[in-house]
Parts: sequence; structure tokens; C-alpha cells
Amino acid sequence: MQAALRGESNHGPVQLLLLPRNGGPAEQALAETAAAQGIPIWYGGAGDLRRMSPDSSAPTTALALLGASPHASMPALLDRAGLCWLLHEPAYPSNVGFIIRTAEVSGADGVIIDAPTFNREARSRASHVSMGADRVMPVLWTSTDHVLEQATRRGTRIIALEDSGQRAPHQVDLTEPVVLVVGNERHGIPHWLREQCADVVRIPMLGFVPSYSVQAAVAALSWERLRQLASAHLEPLAVGR
Repeated sequence: MQAALRGESNHGPVQLLLLPRNGGPAEQALAETAAAQGIPIWYGGAGDLRRMSPDSSAPTTALALLGASPHASMPALLDRAGLCWLLHEPAYPSNVGFIIRTAEVSGADGVIIDAPTFNREARSRASHVSMGADRVMPVLWTSTDHVLEQATRRGTRIIALEDSGQRAPHQVDLTEPVVLVVGNERHGIPHWLREQCADVVRIPMLGFVPSYSVQAAVAALSWERLRQLASAHLEPLAVGR
């Protein structure tokens, strides 16, 4: 861990250090090294460390977030050439929080939110529901037009997740750089935005109720992307970390 804090890791710089609130001398030494390097420290309880550890039955006493910065700008985020979620005018902060958590757990590069009606309290609620995921991955609040402009400039595909879609998730290549768009829970994705998407994907449904919850739909598409990455041997589909 000390080597990683000194920048000697092959997986990129340490962006965040998770330590127990009442750590011993070893954890205190790590905190001092991180502070000297200007690395943010996230102090958690035993439950946080157990939940975040690769093996919850033998939790570690320190965890480091390696790689790209969780505070990336819009251009830097899209330049990662992975997956970004774009939430267009969501109605409920709790849904946004659940999506942020799902996006981080499933390996997305970031979440971009266009929510002009969200005040400070609503954003705080979304952050709370994300269970800290917004602290370890980029979560940007900006306009959909800005995202479309930046994505188009880079040639990044834009794919909508919408009940009106004609293609199932497995029929669309999700292994390439992509912006996945989710619309308002009541009104969906407006026509003008769907027109700018390369594909519109629909999660298969057989029940009487006409649609999934937005969290379930995002989770389903996230899982399909992980399956495709594993099938292409681009990422392991691991049970643990």
C-alpha cells in the first residue's frame, strides 16, 4: 500500500484512501503518507471496510482507489472511451442515487445528469442514496446538449434506453465507447433526443405492467454490458474483485 501511495503502482495513481476511523499505527502511517501526497482520505467504519473488501469474510484494514480521477471533467470523462450514463431530466433524486451506485459497481466511467429542477437538497439526497459511489467515480451535472456535442465530436455512439426501442440489449454492441441515455421516469426520452441516438434499446418485458423501474432497467443493461465484455475477453466477469 505504501508503494502505491508513492506512485509505484502499475494501475495508476491512488485517488482515494479508505481507512478505519480508529486505525492502529499502520493505518496512521498510511494516513500520513496519503496526506503528504495530497490524497483524499475516506474514514469508514468496520461495516464499510467489510463491504468494500474483496473478501468480506476477511476484510482488509485499508483500501485504495487506483486509476483515473473521480473528479474528471467532461472532456476527460468522455476521453476514457468506456461507458457513461446520461440521465436526462430525472424526476426523483432517489432513482439518481440508485443509478449512480449501479453504474459504479458495474464499471461505468461516470454518470452525467441533466436535472435543472434539482435543488441542493435533491442533489444531496441523490448522493446519500448512492452510498458513497459518487465519491469514487465522476458524477457531473450539466446539460444534455453539452454531452451530445462532446460525444459527437469524439465519434462516441449514443444509445437510448427506452420502451419504444426495437432492439434488445444483446443485439447491440456495448463493448465500444458509448453514452447510454435514460429519460424521465414519467415521460421517457423526448423525440428530439431519441433522434440523435444511434440505437434505441428496449429491455424485454412479458408482464402486464408496461415498464420496469428505471433502476431495474439500468441494472439489466449494465449486466448485459459486463456479459459482452467478458465474452469478448475484454474484462473478467468476476464474482468478487
